[in-house]
Amino acid sequence: MNNYTELHDLELIQLAKERDRHAFSHIYERYWGVLFIHARKILGNEEEAKDIVQNLFFSLYNNINQIDFKTSLSSYLYRSVKNQVLDYIKHQKIVDRYLESFNAFAEQGVAVTDQEIRRKELEKIIEAGMEALPGKMKEVFLLSRLENMSHKEIADKLGITQHTIKSQISNAIRILRAKIGALNVFF
Repeated sequence: MNNYTELHDLELIQLAKERDRHAFSHIYERYWGVLFIHARKILGNEEEAKDIVQNLFFSLYNNINQIDFKTSLSSYLYRSVKNQVLDYIKHQKIVDRYLESFNAFAEQGVAVTDQEIRRKELEKIIEAGMEALPGKMKEVFLLSRLENMSHKEIADKLGITQHTIKSQISNAIRILRAKIGALNVFF
């Protein structure tokens, strides 16, 4: 039985490549703590740091025979943790941007949709209100507001006084405001 604490990293790697579980466990014990502290220091999040280090050792165990250790084991592990931390941060930024974008869309989408519904409802109430106006009042109001005719032009066209025109428009507006006021109760 080997005394793993006395073995150098290269010897532990070689034994781990031969599927010596004790050698791999010793690598894990030797480096887990310092890698965790390194990842936690960068991330500021203990759980994420644990996950990154655990994933690193899982990957190392599964791929140890394909890895060509050109540098020291400690350099390889630190570089791997750094790369995984950077990948995590990059991924987190993308997720955060997506969530911000989605939230902005959701907030704006609801507001736009709600605003559009209100506008259409208001148009329906105004149209219904104009249709319900008495004959001459409706005609005067439509000529004034939709055809932009002056009081004098309407008076000349309909053969009534400008005072009557002004009175009819004022009454029409009062009636429509009452109907629109009922809409504001619901919104």
